[in-house]
Amino acid sequence: MQAKPQNGFTLIEMLVALAVFAIAALTLLRMEGASIARTADLDQRLLREVVAQNLATEWLTDPAPPALGDVNGQVTNLGRAFAFARHVEPMSDAGVIRVVVSVREVTPGARSQAFTLEFLRPGGL
Repeated sequence: MQAKPQNGFTLIEMLVALAVFAIAALTLLRMEGASIARTADLDQRLLREVVAQNLATEWLTDPAPPALGDVNGQVTNLGRAFAFARHVEPMSDAGVIRVVVSVREVTPGARSQAFTLEFLRPGGL
């Protein structure tokens, strides 16, 4: 009488398959964490850009040009606090001023880099 061949996987094959699956699962978990962190960073960057563009729009549409020199201030948007620093200087062209605004979030617990926006506007000098 001949012995029947065994069907199924050996213990070693099962352990190798389980190890491969575990490594793949850990890699996916790390990628998910990195993706969530990047999404939060993009959200903060977008909000800093929006705040800087809103300030620039205010200064561009105001009939009176912003005063020359440096100004620091704080604004709130979506319940979050942002500090801005504005630098205004005359350009060599008559009647044109250069405005540089830098915005960073100062909400407690927020860690953010500053976003800088530069634009020119008629100065009325």
